[in-house]
Amino acid sequence: MKLLIKNGRVIDPASKQDEVMDLLLEDGKIAKKAANIQEKEETLTVIDAKGCFVMPGFIDLHVHLREPGFENKETIATGARSAARGGFTTICAMPNTKPVIDNVDRVKFVLNKAAEVAAVNICQVGAVTVAQQGEELADIEGMAKAGAIAISEDGKSVMNVKLYEEAMRLAARSGIPVFAHCEDKDLVGAGVINKGAKSEELQVEGISNLVEDIIVARDILIAKETNAKLHLCHCSTKDSVSLVEEAKKKGISVTAEVCPHHFTLTEDDIVAGDTNYKMNPPLRTKEDVEALKLGLKNDIMDIIATDHAPHHAKEKAKSLKEAPFGIVGLETAASLTITELVDKGYLTPMQMAEKLSYNPAKVIGIDRGTLAEGKIADIVILDPEKEYVVDVNDFASMGKNTPFAGRKLKGQVVATIVNGKVVYQNN
Repeated sequence: MKLLIKNGRVIDPASKQDEVMDLLLEDGKIAKKAANIQEKEETLTVIDAKGCFVMPGFIDLHVHLREPGFENKETIATGARSAARGGFTTICAMPNTKPVIDNVDRVKFVLNKAAEVAAVNICQVGAVTVAQQGEELADIEGMAKAGAIAISEDGKSVMNVKLYEEAMRLAARSGIPVFAHCEDKDLVGAGVINKGAKSEELQVEGISNLVEDIIVARDILIAKETNAKLHLCHCSTKDSVSLVEEAKKKGISVTAEVCPHHFTLTEDDIVAGDTNYKMNPPLRTKEDVEALKLGLKNDIMDIIATDHAPHHAKEKAKSLKEAPFGIVGLETAASLTITELVDKGYLTPMQMAEKLSYNPAKVIGIDRGTLAEGKIADIVILDPEKEYVVDVNDFASMGKNTPFAGRKLKGQVVATIVNGKVVYQNN
């Protein structure tokens, strides 16, 4: 069966192409790209993408699928459906499940399960240390051979520098990047939200910028020493941007991601008693948010990722001190990017495609993020003018924990195509 996408604004960051044209998909690949393609076969399905962006499918480097062990929060299947609704065709699952993904068998478990039930492509990230305890290295080389696309201690930092240095060397030898959650364990303490006026107002312990910045600087230096490919997760501070910029000037192999909640909200937006505003890193100041936006605009920060972290409603119903960190993000990321960055002049549509698709593909070394003829047909069709109100009851994700519920956003996914097959269509 063939699929013809007509009249869309095709935005291909790999070739810098941005023009209205048609795409013909056949056998899971992009067979032809041209103006006004005429096909009359009975097996042809046509999607009219007039007025829409047609981009390479989005790739999220930072997703918590919760399976195995926390299937009451999310499963591989529901997380994949949530991704499809958000325009993501490939997502990378973090290893902090139960048990932790720290060996070959557990990597294979997720990949095999994903092949059976997932609507999108699932990549697995392996843990840095056994059970993420920071004491003994996991089988990094074995996991890489089994298909793990990166290693990460996500949810915490490896505080033993000698151990982390060896992990980076092994990752470099295995040809995979290190995804770094930058948080000094001793500095964070019992912090709940950003350390500042809001934490004082709500009388809770705060998380300072230094908690993140000191580990960002440390990890960059270790990457320089080991020649590892370092990717900094969910950056939230102005100095993280400065440190990444300086590292790149020195030729250090570092990339960095920013989450939509961090470029959209500040600590001033936190509503007392609403734990949907509790995430880690926390919402920072207006100054930090502006630095993150400019970092994206100036291509210092390479990637937009969600840190999709679903939790059960009962957990989030606890107090601000007791509720878990995290919000869901797969189904609002594209809209927040349009609303907060593209419409406000921080990003061009081409940059949006780069940061949501092309750059993430390069980080993990997969042949995606392009709309070139002959390439795999992973595609998102997005209406940049469509406005809608976020309804958590409509989410495919089991997690409804978002501070964006009831918010009017601009830009909505029309269709998501994986390997030439429509896996989501907004009717």
